[in-house]
Amino acid sequence: MGAPLILAIDQGTSATKCALIDAGGRFISRGTAPVGETHPQPGWVEQDADAIWQSVQTAVAACLAGHEPSAVIAVGFATQRESLLLWDRATGRPISPVISWQDQRGAAICDALRSDDTEHLVRTRSGLPLDPMFSAVKARWLLDHYDPDRVRSRDGMLCLGTIDSWLLSRFSGDHLIEAGNASRTQLLDVRAVDWDDDLLSLFGIPRICLPRVVASTGPFPSVGGLPPLSDGTPIHAVMGDSHAALFGHGAFSPGQVKATYGTGSSVMGLIAEPDDLQAGLCLTIGWMTDRPAYAAEGNIRSAGSALRWMAGILGIDVPVLVSMGLAARSDGVVLVPGFGGLGAPWWDRDAVGLLTNLTLGTTREAIARAAVESVVQQVADVVEAIRHSVGTVTELFVDGGPTRTDGLMQMQADRLGCTLLRAVEPELSALGVAHLAGLSAGLWDRAALDALPRPRDRFSAVATNLPSDSRHWRDAIARASSRRIRENAQ
Repeated sequence: MGAPLILAIDQGTSATKCALIDAGGRFISRGTAPVGETHPQPGWVEQDADAIWQSVQTAVAACLAGHEPSAVIAVGFATQRESLLLWDRATGRPISPVISWQDQRGAAICDALRSDDTEHLVRTRSGLPLDPMFSAVKARWLLDHYDPDRVRSRDGMLCLGTIDSWLLSRFSGDHLIEAGNASRTQLLDVRAVDWDDDLLSLFGIPRICLPRVVASTGPFPSVGGLPPLSDGTPIHAVMGDSHAALFGHGAFSPGQVKATYGTGSSVMGLIAEPDDLQAGLCLTIGWMTDRPAYAAEGNIRSAGSALRWMAGILGIDVPVLVSMGLAARSDGVVLVPGFGGLGAPWWDRDAVGLLTNLTLGTTREAIARAAVESVVQQVADVVEAIRHSVGTVTELFVDGGPTRTDGLMQMQADRLGCTLLRAVEPELSALGVAHLAGLSAGLWDRAALDALPRPRDRFSAVATNLPSDSRHWRDAIARASSRRIRENAQ
């Protein structure tokens, strides 16, 4: 057996990534396997549960190739959140596809449930707005279609679970879910850290088909069936991917906020008091060891996807679009990427996409600039909502593919007027869950964890490349909102 290693498994929407991390916090090996998705109807996004499990097996084997598996003392899982599936408790076989977090089929259920009282109940108990992104309406849809009379689910024959729950079920008969992932289901009383009977009744979910909620450090079953990893290797940490990225940045104090830029964007920061939260933000359990660490989060639906869409419209690649936009002026042109409605801080599912303030003189370059600014402005709106909740944001930690562009990060720093710290290591979710797993396994104590290297690039606000006047952005958001549309239609 060699020097101790941590194996981090990051099961994301488009791929499963694995990393071996040594006692010095360094990445020494990586492995990856793609994961596909299907779109059987407009607004529906599905994945195959068995394919996800196979991707984990493939990525683990690739990561451990040429390394001594017995050196792995602990495993950590970071997983996509809110995605949900149904499986047979006795056989462990999936009954349904995985309904992705991106899926919007639950919108009609939300509309049918929506009232002032219902929205108040959902937000005060779960910390989340009533929205089809979260797991509760997916659970309702799955049971309505696969167990409409609830006979099998009430008899304990069916299991509902998120991706962490599904993967853990591969290793034992226990039906478990990690607290941070559970806090994204909209079925959890986020303060009591237990399933809420009123929410279960509202969505029609029998408690018996839900997993048992455990801390981010378990106890979890040991792994099995992941060769060449030794069967019996302990799992010491499970986290939602965005939560793990926050932990990987070392953002452990209120006022330290991270933004993950991807297809959408997750902006998250710890808060001292869970009741001090702006209405447009979600209350989330960042992680839980002996007690919950609460976080404020804003979820943006379209960030990188808005850049890809505009690049396709203009017939250019995304890097070309971003370079063009950073070098141009918007001339007041604004893109509101409300392709599937708007997320935080507006939570307006019926908002529309909007490209506004066009003239006969509008250029391709101005439109490209508007697309770039849409990413910056959305992140800024969420960060400013977090500022109102925690008092100040001293540092913004950033990660994700779009952050590799220096000009985009400088524009974000200028827009917010604060320092941006970009992680040099791109795999922050893997790093974060490895840090928690190593801490739980005793590889590090808290002082040693804090001392681990976290190389960063710094962007200080200098106001050299500010986005357009925010008044144009605010006006465009108002035009795109469903309330404004209804008013105009009257």
